[in-house]
Amino acid sequence: MAKIPGPPSFDGLKRRMAKHRAENPTRKDHFVRQTYCLGLIDARAKAREWFDEFPKAAYWTEVESWRQLDGDRIEFTMRRLPSAD
Repeated sequence: MAKIPGPPSFDGLKRRMAKHRAENPTRKDHFVRQTYCLGLIDARAKAREWFDEFPKAAYWTEVESWRQLDGDRIEFTMRRLPSAD
């Protein structure tokens, strides 16, 4: 009686994935990011502009990080997916 073969080896796939990651080390995810440094009122307007243009439900838009600087300036990074499904 013939022996049933086991699952295929994933060694080739693992090597290709490792090679791809080694050749493209800076690409961690597929998000589009933009960092701004604006006054408080302008920062709010810019964030609102992103949420209006790229709705959170479709693009996963969010303020990824922010900090308050001297003189009422806000440095913040907006993040979204490059396209909606």
